Amino acid sequence: MSAIRELHRQLTSKERSAVEIAQAQLDQAQAVEPKLKSFVSLTAEKALAQAQAVDAKIAAGEDIGQLAGIPIAIKDNLCTKGIRTTCSSKMLENFVPPYESTVTGRLDEAGAVFIGKTNLDEFAMGGSTENSAFQTTCNPWDITRVPGGSSGGSAAAVAGGQSPVSLGSDTGGSIRQPASFCGIVGMKPTYGLVSRFGLVAFASSLDQIGPFGRTVEDTAILLEAIAGHDPKDATSLKVKIPNYTQFLKKDTKQPLKGRTIGIIKETFGEGLDTQVGDAVNAAIEQLKSLGAAVKTISCSKFDYGVSAYYIIAPCEASANLARYDGVRYGLRVQESEAPNLLSMYNKTRAEGFGDEVKRRIMIGTYALSAGYYDAFYLKAQKVRTLIKQDFDNAFKEVDVLVSPTVPTTAFKAGEKDDPLSMYLLDLMTIPVNMAGLPGMSVPCGFDTDGMPIGLQLVSNVLREDLLFEVGHAYEQSTNWHQQQPKL
Repeated sequence: MSAIRELHRQLTSKERSAVEIAQAQLDQAQAVEPKLKSFVSLTAEKALAQAQAVDAKIAAGEDIGQLAGIPIAIKDNLCTKGIRTTCSSKMLENFVPPYESTVTGRLDEAGAVFIGKTNLDEFAMGGSTENSAFQTTCNPWDITRVPGGSSGGSAAAVAGGQSPVSLGSDTGGSIRQPASFCGIVGMKPTYGLVSRFGLVAFASSLDQIGPFGRTVEDTAILLEAIAGHDPKDATSLKVKIPNYTQFLKKDTKQPLKGRTIGIIKETFGEGLDTQVGDAVNAAIEQLKSLGAAVKTISCSKFDYGVSAYYIIAPCEASANLARYDGVRYGLRVQESEAPNLLSMYNKTRAEGFGDEVKRRIMIGTYALSAGYYDAFYLKAQKVRTLIKQDFDNAFKEVDVLVSPTVPTTAFKAGEKDDPLSMYLLDLMTIPVNMAGLPGMSVPCGFDTDGMPIGLQLVSNVLREDLLFEVGHAYEQSTNWHQQQPKL
């Protein structure tokens, strides 16, 4: 059942007050936090003030929206006015934004209750939260394993019962991959559907904010609240936002009759864990039983996604992170340690950025340098176009594409110590960002170690309705989303 709908029922029936719900959620978050380390900051004062405002509206007899009084965790790369926003980096350890991001502003207006800012890989660069400058978040299903990344804190907070829903950002799989690792639903919208104003930029042509929840319905409700045009974001799309919950079909034996599902052939090759492949194939059979026609689709340029991404994303990161120079805001090494301007730049950036961030800045700076732009960046952009064409051709034949979300289940912290093995985990999610498409991960099973497995659903531009329709139909016919870790 939708956590948002149930909490809304409790509020409107006056079974519980918003303050009682907020306090109970904060208590739960604090109780589990020593095990999970999901949060950079818990914001009890802000949460209780927001909850009191909702209770005042209810007491005055005013109608409240579906998100009023609902606790939510926010990834700590979204600017929150007056609340520390660190990007899990020493560079921004003490940064308090003077403005609100568009998405958090919309949630605040809707009456949502912000219980805290969640841990991430530094500047959203990573797939395990091990690159956080502060702590490694633990997977609620096995605290010796990672929750994925970069939105690992947001995923772990939902899976671990610290928050009913949360927000993350997805540049190459950073919502869908942790959703898969943590056994919850994670959704990356069409590029431009959700405003990026106030999202601390990693790779501006790829970044997109999206929701996490235990159910598809919760992510649908949350997406509706944050989506929509924003004049502050030049890439924001001017489109009407539908009521996404209307696409969640109920009580029909074959809710997917008339839909065609495409299996991406290239995602079932070398490197795919056998148990993950088996679970995803079983999920595809389940989709067939729900009335969907299924066919295999080849996206031949899919395999080039990782190579092209790790040129384009670092190039954009190199440009975006140039602003952290110790002059305007963020960390600044004291003059006594850096006697001149160049020394101050060097020491500030050396101390402020972690290894993975430095690695990507250097790759990007090199690829953009004189004599290498055409050989690397321009070529990667051409590959990006070919990947998009593959998807365009696929969607002439099918409504939704399916694949494993990640080739494996969650690995143990410290197990993957080379960057390449980490980058290859994004093999199935990256092409979706390169093409600007919406994608979703829904739970579809567990391996023999009890770790969750995710099914990735991908639809064409602005066809989030299809993801919600197919994802909800699958979810309602299985019980994977009802499983919860024992902490």
